[in-house]
Amino acid sequence: MLTTGNQLKAARALIGCEQASLAQQANVNVNTIRNMEAKGPGVLTSGMDVVQRVQLALEGAGIEFLNHGRPGVRLKRAGKPDEGLRPDELTSANDD
Repeated sequence: MLTTGNQLKAARALIGCEQASLAQQANVNVNTIRNMEAKGPGVLTSGMDVVQRVQLALEGAGIEFLNHGRPGVRLKRAGKPDEGLRPDELTSANDD
């Protein structure tokens, strides 16, 4: 979940997206994006509907939000996740 201004700024940087472009994609004013990012490490105080629109626009561009105790972002993996081998498929031949 998108929670801080720094998280928003980092997400934009990962996908190389300008504030104006993101604002257009999220259907918000560019000043809204600027104000959200100006919060820095602080919690966003924009309306939940605004935050959700921005988050959905970024997720649509390939961003994944991380909130495991500390807010973060990363690019989503392309394709199916590697689930590895089942225990009954393990052999000395496929032991890397």
